[in-house]
Amino acid sequence: MVLSNAETENTDTQKPAARDVKDAKEEGKDSQASATTEIPQECLIKHPLQNTWTLWYLETDRSKAWEDLQNEITSFETVEDFWSLYNHIKMASEIKPGSDYSLFKKGIRPMWEDEANIKGGRWVITLSRQFRKSDLDNIWLDVILCLIGEAFEHSEHICGAVVNIRTKADKISIWTADGNNEEAVLEIGRKLKECLRVDSDKTELHYQLHKDTMVKSGSAIKSTYSL
Repeated sequence: MVLSNAETENTDTQKPAARDVKDAKEEGKDSQASATTEIPQECLIKHPLQNTWTLWYLETDRSKAWEDLQNEITSFETVEDFWSLYNHIKMASEIKPGSDYSLFKKGIRPMWEDEANIKGGRWVITLSRQFRKSDLDNIWLDVILCLIGEAFEHSEHICGAVVNIRTKADKISIWTADGNNEEAVLEIGRKLKECLRVDSDKTELHYQLHKDTMVKSGSAIKSTYSL
């Protein structure tokens, strides 16, 4: 489960009298009406995002085919719905090693084989396990906000983002649709580096084509670009 545990309070089990229930109901109506009239109209309006986004969760299970491991959690299309979701799921640092969170535009699956991804690649940043508690969640949130806030000049080329939690090191990546579009790929990489304030002396961003990732030998994957 990726939902965080909600705390509940013990309540008095004694049943109220029928008259009390009716009075409370009427008072609730009056309070609700009063509260509604007192809230400024602009506070009741949700702010739409440019795209609808879907959150996916993957947890390793060797008894299942890889494509069956992806679980579609929910989709959101407003700023308020995003924060409602984000505040009710576990942080990336809290999910099990071997698990992933993926956030993709609605209709795109977080798989290399998806039609929107197959000709593309990903910008990858690798974080040592020692930074999981201190930096991972903040960096992942920054990536999410860049995506849903359309911070990239070539945002139409972006498919989604993934955070991979692994035993030795974690990875955060942004997936793009066309690995051959050098201008768009590099501009997205530069903007990502700017948003994350990545220290070039400590961490590099690498762009890897999905076709190279699929045929990798060992742990080495060819990088098309590095920043």
